[in-house]
This record gives sequence, C-alpha cells and structure tokens, in this order.
Amino acid sequence: MSVRYAPAMLTQLAARLTDRDRRLIRMTRDFRVLTSPQVSELFFDTDDAARRRLLALTRMSLLERFRPNLPSAMGTAPYHYVIGETAAAVLASEEGVELSETGYRRDRVLSIVYSQRLAHTVGTNGIATSLYAHARRHQETELTTWWPEHRCATEWAPMTRPDAYARWSEGEHSIEFFLEYDTGTEPLDRVAHKLDGYARLTESTRIVTPVLFWVQGERREANLRKKLKHHPGNMFVPMATGHSATADGTVDDGPAGARWLPTDLDHPRCRLAELTKHWPGLGPQVAPEASEEDSE
Repeated sequence: MSVRYAPAMLTQLAARLTDRDRRLIRMTRDFRVLTSPQVSELFFDTDDAARRRLLALTRMSLLERFRPNLPSAMGTAPYHYVIGETAAAVLASEEGVELSETGYRRDRVLSIVYSQRLAHTVGTNGIATSLYAHARRHQETELTTWWPEHRCATEWAPMTRPDAYARWSEGEHSIEFFLEYDTGTEPLDRVAHKLDGYARLTESTRIVTPVLFWVQGERREANLRKKLKHHPGNMFVPMATGHSATADGTVDDGPAGARWLPTDLDHPRCRLAELTKHWPGLGPQVAPEASEEDSE
C-alpha cells in the first residue's frame, strides 16, 4: 500500500531537486529503467558526477537501483535505476493529481528487475540516450520525439508494436522512424514478419514511416537483410538496418552516424538523418501530435 505524502513534505523535498533532477526522474519513469552510463550520457559531463547525484537521489528514495546478475566472465553489470515511490509522488504533485491517479505501483515498477525483456528494454533505451547525448554535443542535431514501447502500443496496437517511434533532425535533414531493436534471441523469420503489421499500418493511415532494425552484429544483420528483402512487406515499408560494430570513418557517432543501410542498397551506409535522401518520396509526414513531454 502506498504511503500518503503530506503536501509540506513534498514541497520540502521538491525544493531540494534541480531542474536536471526532475528531468532525470521523469525520464526514468517514462523509460521504465535507465542504467548509470545512460543517465551519465543524458545529463552529466562525467561519470563521477553522475554516480554522486544518482547516489544522492537513491538515498532520498527518489530512485531505486539494482544490478542484474551476469555470468562471471562478463564482469559486473552497471546499476539499473527505476523511479521510487517518493519521486512518483513528487511528479504527481507537480502535475496536480493524487499518486493513486497516476497508476504507480511499486511492485509493477520493480517487475522489470526479473523481466525477460530487461535487456531488450535497456538496449532500446540505449538508442535514445545515445541520440540525446549526441544532440547535447552537437547543436545542429535534435531528438524532438521519442516514444517508448508502451506509448507506441497505446497508439498503434494491436496492428503493430514498435519498440520506439522517434523524430530526429540533423542540419537540414530530418526523419521520423519506427525502431525495432533486435537482441538476437528471436528467429529471423519472426523478426521479418513484423513487417506485416507495419504494412497494415501504412495502408490504414496512408502515412509511410521507415522501419529501422538495430541488430547485434554484422552476420545477423546480413541474414536479416536477406529475410527482409524477400518479405512482401518490403513493397510498402522503407527499411534500413544497422548495428553498433559498423563505423565508417574515424568518428563514432553511434546510431546518429553512418550506421544505417537501406535494404535496397549494398553500400554506402547513411547517417540517420540522411536516410531521407535515399527516400525522397516520403515528404512531410502527418504523424501523431507530440507534446513537449514526448521528447523528455
């Protein structure tokens, strides 16, 4: 049962929070879980500064943390953070609602600790945090929208369930896309069959939105590309694949960089925003309206 928080207590606690703290706990809530390296690249200039502030927020019961068990050969996992009940109460107060109205339940929040989808959720979130971090360093870039999986399910299920929907800009180029984050655990036929839902969505909405597949390694990418090229859905949905081992040039820009290869090309790889140069027919999209909170 949730504790009832007195307004004076919440006011006193909120006074100790910086604007960055509020953004951090709100993003942790929206993304379900963030690792310490992800928080560091999102909000801090050094890992030490991130660790110190995360420890302080944990001691204030604003965040809760855990470490997944890893095989001994893989070393120790970083701390993973979820929103604490106190932080949920602070955010509810700021939004003018009771904590009970937000749907917060500690057991539900902590269910991610044992979820078989933990690695998938963390990996998907890592694409977002990498893009946000890139935008922090480069003024001409911006991740204007990022909808996590649960937000996408609310919008498009049961037709399709993207791992994320995003809008990314770099200079004069911008792209809207659905993300499929592949951990390598699903059969490739099942991954390719996800195109069926995207094809139905395209037919239903008349909005053509590219689907980008982020995979674990060059060999799996090559095999997936064969499946995607022969799938009927490729006639309706622009697609590209990418993975972290790909690096054209000396600068590692992560998923913002030249990591993406459209399925109808063999080379060269494109920067994320410049994929639209390969798909010039997309034009302006009439996508779901995004509020300011969508990009936080």
